[in-house]
Amino acid sequence: MNVFDKLLYIYDYIRPLLDIGILAFIFFKVYEFISKTNSMQIIKALVVIGVFYVVAVLLKLSTLLWLINIIVPGLVIAIVVIFQPEIRKLFLRLGQSNWSKFGSRLENTSIEEILEAAEWLAKEKRGMLVVFERQSQLETSTLVRLDTILNADISKELLQTIFATDTPLHDGACLVKDGKLVAANCYINSLSEDYSIKQSFGTRHRAALGLCEASDAVALIVSEETGAISLAYDSKLNYDLKITEITKILESILKVTEEVKKEEN
Repeated sequence: MNVFDKLLYIYDYIRPLLDIGILAFIFFKVYEFISKTNSMQIIKALVVIGVFYVVAVLLKLSTLLWLINIIVPGLVIAIVVIFQPEIRKLFLRLGQSNWSKFGSRLENTSIEEILEAAEWLAKEKRGMLVVFERQSQLETSTLVRLDTILNADISKELLQTIFATDTPLHDGACLVKDGKLVAANCYINSLSEDYSIKQSFGTRHRAALGLCEASDAVALIVSEETGAISLAYDSKLNYDLKITEITKILESILKVTEEVKKEEN
C-alpha cells in the first residue's frame, strides 16, 4: 500500500467526523443568528404546524390530516409574507457576517473611556450614539454609511468633543471596531419598524435598534431629551440602564476577558 492509499484509508475513517463537524458548525451558526433576532417567531410558527401534523399522523386523524394537507401550502406562504421583514433581516445578518470570526474584543479601558464620556454627556443632556462592530462587517455593508474616517484611539475627550458641540459630526454615529474609533458622523440606513417601543423615542434610538435588528452590532445611546443611557443589542432596546449594568453587558458581549484586564494592570 503506497502513501496515497494510506491517506485515503485514513480519510475514510475521519470523513464521517469531518462531515458531522462541518454540519454541526453550520447548524450552530444558523441557530446563533436566529436566536438573536425576531426570526425565532418563524421557527415557533413552523414548530406549531409540525406538532399538529405529527399528532394527526400518530392518532390517524384523517380529517385533520386532509385539512392540514390543504392549508399548509397557504400557511407557508402566509408565514413568508407576514414575517418578510424578519426573513430579510435574517438573510442580511447571514450575508453581512464573517463566519470565521468568533467575536470582537475590546480593551476594558476603552469601555471605561466611552462610558465616562456617556455619563458626562448624559448630565449635559447631549445626545450620543456609539456603535460597536462584532461579527457583522458594518464597514462594507449597506446598513451604515461611513462619513468621517478617524481610525483614532478611543478617549472620553474625543467623544465629548464630537457629541457635546453642535458640529457636523454631532448628529451621526461613531463606529468602534477592535478598540479603535473607526469613523464619526456615520449614517445608519436601517430605522426600526418595531412599534412596541416608546413613540417618544427619536431617530437615534430607532436607528440603533434598527441596526441591531439587521446585524449583531451593539449600540450605546444617550438621550438628548432625558439623559438616559441605553443599550441596543440582539434586536432589543434596553432603556435607561445604570453604568454598572452597561459595563457588565459590554464586557460580556464584546469579549473583554480577565487576561486583558490583567495585562492593563
